[in-house]
Amino acid sequence: MISFARRRWGQSLPWPLRQLAHTFFRAYFNMSGCIFCKIVAGTAKADIVHRDEQVTAFHDRHPAAPTHILIVPNRHIDSLNALAEADAPLVGHMFIVAKQLAAQAGIEEGGYRLIINTGTHGGQTVFHLHLHLMGGQAMRAMG
Repeated sequence: MISFARRRWGQSLPWPLRQLAHTFFRAYFNMSGCIFCKIVAGTAKADIVHRDEQVTAFHDRHPAAPTHILIVPNRHIDSLNALAEADAPLVGHMFIVAKQLAAQAGIEEGGYRLIINTGTHGGQTVFHLHLHLMGGQAMRAMG
């Protein structure tokens, strides 16, 4: 819903109102519980492609590429900024799982992109750390 509001309003609202609307939607829709936590718990539907003791991976409901898989820690972590040094093995595991899923999806040879959005200005709309695995097409160069 947050991304819907962002697309719907785009730049049409003045900056303070956009921030206020985003804060409202974020609070309102996350109050009932994190959607990724619900997917991990099995109380929300998702097309799960990998699950182990540390992470769950599933297809994005609104893919931005032919292959678009989200890899989330099974434990709720708000964002990359909330990580502690003790979480380094978890983050490493997320990247190893991404590599394995890229091979399973047949995009390993052609290449793929891994993205972690952090914070509102970084494009994060679900405040549960997640790694996007995207591929299956030529990706536009960034920067």
